[in-house]
Amino acid sequence: MDVASLFSLEGRVALITGGSRGIGRMIAEGFLAAGCARVYITARKADELSATAAELGERCVALPGDIGDLAGIEALAAELSAREERLDILVNNAGVAWGAPFDSFPEAGWDKVMDVNVKSPFFLTQKLYPLLLAGVASGHVGKVINITSVDGQKLNPWETYPYQASKAALIHLTRRMAARLASDGIAVTSLAPGMFASRMNRAAAAAGEKMGHHIPIGRIGQDEDMAAAAIYLASRAGDYVVGETLTVDGGWVNASLPAEFVSATGE
Repeated sequence: MDVASLFSLEGRVALITGGSRGIGRMIAEGFLAAGCARVYITARKADELSATAAELGERCVALPGDIGDLAGIEALAAELSAREERLDILVNNAGVAWGAPFDSFPEAGWDKVMDVNVKSPFFLTQKLYPLLLAGVASGHVGKVINITSVDGQKLNPWETYPYQASKAALIHLTRRMAARLASDGIAVTSLAPGMFASRMNRAAAAAGEKMGHHIPIGRIGQDEDMAAAAIYLASRAGDYVVGETLTVDGGWVNASLPAEFVSATGE
């Protein structure tokens, strides 16, 4: 058994939405290190996107765009189709959050979060379906990886109503998309990050060491943790994983003891 080849992405083409920073950048860097021929990253802020691509090297290509609506999704799919004959890996990472009190939560905030976090992954996958099928024809299992969140699995204390609902929805949508696309040779999965330092997760970014004390493994996530999980799902190693959500959180969801138990036992 050639273990190195199991985790290799040699020669593959990937697209990562929200790839200029945070989780998306971590995954892009990992894919490049694993051998991807090209990693396309997309985001709304062209300058920031171009700077990230330049830092990651010539095999990282910036494709600025806004996938918050169908027109932007179609434009991105058309641009990628003009550059590539196939797509091996799609990472639906772009996401937004919105917090406001229950009695004043705005409709605009609700709609924006649900559109970007739930609608966009579905329709971008739909529009890139022909390129994904072409990737399957080249001999690899196609991969669609939706970036969900532990907030779709376990309540957090903040009033981010549509964010938590959207991530739970995307976890279930991952299963439904997997059920449809598996017969085409496309494996759909999701990654549910826990505490990783990013602009969206300001608490982890600002107080990583302090936040780490609340995580069973004793620290917040590092770039390598996210990159490794994504490489696993994207590579031959993850070909038999379909419809699953891989939780990458140091035990926050599945190994945390209730506060009252910790208080009573001192664990």
